[in-house]
Amino acid sequence: MARTSNKNVQAKLVLLGDVGTGKTSLVLRFVKGQFSDFQESTIGAAFFTQVLSLNEATVKFDIWDTAGQERYHSLAPMYYRGAAAAIVVYDITNSESFERAKKWVQELQRRGNPNLIMFLVANKVDLEEKRTVGNEEGEVYAKENGLTFMETSAKTAQNVSELFYEIAKRLAKAAPSRTSGMKLHSRRQESGRRLFCCSS
Repeated sequence: MARTSNKNVQAKLVLLGDVGTGKTSLVLRFVKGQFSDFQESTIGAAFFTQVLSLNEATVKFDIWDTAGQERYHSLAPMYYRGAAAAIVVYDITNSESFERAKKWVQELQRRGNPNLIMFLVANKVDLEEKRTVGNEEGEVYAKENGLTFMETSAKTAQNVSELFYEIAKRLAKAAPSRTSGMKLHSRRQESGRRLFCCSS
């Protein structure tokens, strides 16, 4: 597939949310195409990389999957500081995780990057019969707070690729277009010789 541009974007992406919402499962589904019913809780944070090739750019994600347990909360700023994008995840079968997601959103709005691309993700839509948080609730909250809302299932892979592609597209659009190559500047020295130096 021909790319119209050779723009390369490297972006830090952080996942935040309550314990057991499926953050690691979403990342593993995206990066490795795998899903496990018994995913161990993340301790501290886990790091992954993944490259997506779009028509307009190649986006390399540096993904920080943070632990959901309260005892690791104080470490979170270390992971979301300098992030270009954030995915705040909640579990549609757990209304408490939705309330916790709102707190993460507020924290990111207060302390995160002002140009942060933020997605609110309702995970585990494969468990529709156990749903306690309605689709509209998530959608309305996201709209009110300037977030992009998406429902996913790490188990069935529903909307997982779409989620990361959508983030990549936004990052590519937001990234300044840099012309590749070098510019030559000529500069006269006192002796009258011309010096050429390079800057990208």
